[in-house]
Amino acid sequence: MHPAVAPLAFLLGTWRGEGRRDYPTIEPFAYQEETVFAHVGKPFFSYAQRTRAVPDEAPLHGETGYLRPTSGGALELVIAHPTGILELDLGHVDGTTLALRSDRVLCTPTAKEVVELRYVLDMAAVGQPLTFHLEATLRRVRA
Repeated sequence: MHPAVAPLAFLLGTWRGEGRRDYPTIEPFAYQEETVFAHVGKPFFSYAQRTRAVPDEAPLHGETGYLRPTSGGALELVIAHPTGILELDLGHVDGTTLALRSDRVLCTPTAKEVVELRYVLDMAAVGQPLTFHLEATLRRVRA
């Protein structure tokens, strides 16, 4: 493993779980998610995320990109969405916590305009059961 990514080694592998989606323009539904972090010995990890509907496993969403550590624990996450959205997230790693924020979101001419995102993250780590850890609402501040 490249020494630059050693502090992120805890992410390596395949992560699976279930979530739920709700939005005013769609019917609520459950989904399965799989996220994979991998490396080939270079100073970055590849990232791939896929979701499928429950129970029929129809494909829903996918994204792919790269997680790159820079100096002093800083991180760059570059993500390409098949919907015409390109995302650049910047942040840092502190132990097993990644703190990232969208720095730039670019859209192709046919992509849906996204101006605000919200997420909630629960975590089970360091001997603690699954519990609330993070939540945020992100708004586009520049195009």
